[in-house]
Amino acid sequence: MSVYEFNAPSIRGEQVELSEYRGKVLVIANTASKCGLTPQYEGLQALYEKYGERGVVVLGFPCNQFAEQEPGTEAEVESFCKVNYGVTFPLFAKADVNGDNALPLFKYLKSETGGEDIAWNFTKFVIDREGRVAKRFEPKESPESMAGEIESLL
Repeated sequence: MSVYEFNAPSIRGEQVELSEYRGKVLVIANTASKCGLTPQYEGLQALYEKYGERGVVVLGFPCNQFAEQEPGTEAEVESFCKVNYGVTFPLFAKADVNGDNALPLFKYLKSETGGEDIAWNFTKFVIDREGRVAKRFEPKESPESMAGEIESLL
């Protein structure tokens, strides 16, 4: 299996096949706009800008499962990210990452990294060019801390 077998609705509601990102290094993160870690959007955007031309794509999945820190609509989330952090990387519709209603992609990501539930917003997964999970980064690990892993996959 690989992440290419999954799909998810974009923040604007269009279904996105993750196979569209075949051959790219991906950073997949569950995000939130009202979290103490929200400034990580800036770091994720910086990674996208720094490595984008070399084939890195950041995918953000807003999630309201942790202390209801993503309460807005998809349009509000998209606007917040663009206005406050200059986000240009792809954003997806709000999704659960734990429990019975978790997005299948996140069930897969967790199963590939030991099966533990996601503890909080801004858990990040680096995916290699073949669509396999290379490494999981926990919420308090900064986006900048992923640079070495990303470089090794380019």
